[in-house]
Amino acid sequence: MHTKIQKWGNSLGLRIPRSFAAEAQVKEGAAVDLSVENGRLLVRPLRVRKYALSVLLRKINRRNLHGEVSTGRAVGREAW
Repeated sequence: MHTKIQKWGNSLGLRIPRSFAAEAQVKEGAAVDLSVENGRLLVRPLRVRKYALSVLLRKINRRNLHGEVSTGRAVGREAW
């Protein structure tokens, strides 16, 4: 598909056809990564990772479990 770069204020803008946006799963206001590789503009949607505590805890094992970490003496009214 051919399209034109347009001036928007002091910047340039590119309109994304609805069918392209749907296929890339992006909507208005979506965050994207814009880069240049070998003289080509690349626009990639940023996907927000969602984590579940239970899944993260399952990944703890003896090899990656660390001991206590000292953060220094209490400086306020902390109860240790």
